Amino acid sequence: MTFGLNALYGRKQSQEDKVLWVGKWNPQNARELMEYTISKGYTIDSYELGNELCGSGIAARVESEQYGKDMIELKNLVKELYPDASRRPKVLGPGGFYDEKWFNTFLQVSGPDVVDGLTHHIYNLGAGVDRNLINNIQDPYYLNQIAQTYADVSKSIKDFGPWAGAWVGESGGAYNSGGKNVSHTFVDGFWYLDQLGMTSTFDHKVFCRQTLVGGNYGLLSKETFIPNPDYYGALLWHRLMGKKVLSTKHQGSPYLRAYSHCSRNHPGVTLLLINMSNSTYFDVSIENDFNLYPEQVGGSIQREEYHLTPKDGDIQSDVVLLNGTPLKLTDSLDIPSLEPVLVDSSSSIRVVPDSFVFVVLKDFKAATCA
Repeated sequence: MTFGLNALYGRKQSQEDKVLWVGKWNPQNARELMEYTISKGYTIDSYELGNELCGSGIAARVESEQYGKDMIELKNLVKELYPDASRRPKVLGPGGFYDEKWFNTFLQVSGPDVVDGLTHHIYNLGAGVDRNLINNIQDPYYLNQIAQTYADVSKSIKDFGPWAGAWVGESGGAYNSGGKNVSHTFVDGFWYLDQLGMTSTFDHKVFCRQTLVGGNYGLLSKETFIPNPDYYGALLWHRLMGKKVLSTKHQGSPYLRAYSHCSRNHPGVTLLLINMSNSTYFDVSIENDFNLYPEQVGGSIQREEYHLTPKDGDIQSDVVLLNGTPLKLTDSLDIPSLEPVLVDSSSSIRVVPDSFVFVVLKDFKAATCA
C-alpha cells in the first residue's frame, strides 16, 4: 500500500500567483499517520508527497527547490520512525506530469538516496470524451508519441538521480474518468498492455493503473466489482512477465507489437504479442539473435500460449475470452483458472486480428535469464 500525503499542509497560497503555494511543508499529520500505522503493525510499501504539484501544477503547484527540501524532510521522518532499513517504506515523488527543468532541479536539490521512486503521471490518450479515442488506442503511431516522455524521465534519473527508479505513479489512459464504453472494455487493453511493455523498455520499475474501482477506467466494475478485461491482462502480465526486459524486434507491420521478458518464476522467456489490426492475421516465428548467426527457436518442450480476444469479436465488449473460453468468476466468486494451450514449439504463432497473446518459451536460452 502507498499513502499519498498532503504536501500543501503548512503552506500558504501566494498573493501574486493563486496557483502557487509557498512556505515549508508541515509534516505533523504525516508523522501521526505513520505512527498510527506502525502501532497497528501495518506494512506500508511507500509514501508519496503530494499530487500533481510539479511544473505548472493541476490547480496548485510548488516550486521545485522547496519541494526538494520538503522531500528531504519526509525522508528523514521515515528514517526516524522506521529505523530498520529492511522494513522501511520507500519515499516517492513528485507524482505529477513531467517537466524537465522542474524534475531535474528537484532531483538536484533533494540529493542522493532521498527519492526512491521518481513518479510521473501519464494520460496520453487525451480526454475520455474524444470521439477518436478508440482509433487512438489502436494507432501505433499515436501510441509511440509518449515514448519520448519515458525516455526523458529515464534521462533525468540517469543524469541527476541514479539512485531513484522511474515509476508511472498514475495512468488511466484517458483523463476525466476515461472513455464511456471504452476504457472498461476489451479495446483498452491495446493501450494498457502496450504501455506496460513500452515503459519496461525505458527502465521504468512500476506502472500504477488508475484505477482499481471507479470512473470508466477501473480494473473492476464499479457496480458489481466483477473484473473488467484489463484486469485479466494485468494478471497475466504479473504472473508471466519477469523483471528482466529483453530487446525485441520484428520486421512486420507496425500494428503488431512485440515485447519479451525473462519469464517469472521459471526458466525461459515470455513474449507478448499485440495485434492492433482489425483485419490482419500474423504468423510469427521467433529467432534468438543474441549470437552472430541467429537460429530459429523451437525445441522438444511445448510452448504455452494465452490468446485473449473479445467476446463475439466486439472490441467494446466487457467480456474477454482466453483461448476461446469466456473468463468469468467461479460460483464461489474466485478468479477463474488461467490455463494456456500447449503448442509445438517448432510451429509459428498465429495472432488473430484484435488480440493479445502471451507466449511462454521455456526452452528459450537467453543469457540474461539464466
